Amino acid sequence: MSGLSEAVTILKATFEKYADKEGEKNTLTKRELAELLRNEFPVGGPTSKAAENNFFSMLDDDNNSVVNFMEFVNFVAYFATMSYQE
Repeated sequence: MSGLSEAVTILKATFEKYADKEGEKNTLTKRELAELLRNEFPVGGPTSKAAENNFFSMLDDDNNSVVNFMEFVNFVAYFATMSYQE
């Protein structure tokens, strides 16, 4: 498997690991997203409940109170872009 294919597989598996805890298994609730961010992005993730709420609001593009995989991928792409240094 190529590096990029492996990265996509890991991204999908990570999303599903947290999305499967409560609610719909193809979306993240606010609580699931907060747990994912605390565990998977300990340096760049939210550090307070207010920050968790802000992260959730930023990611929930369609304002349906859950974060789907596309919204999550957009966040990861943004995070990768911000951490990229030439």
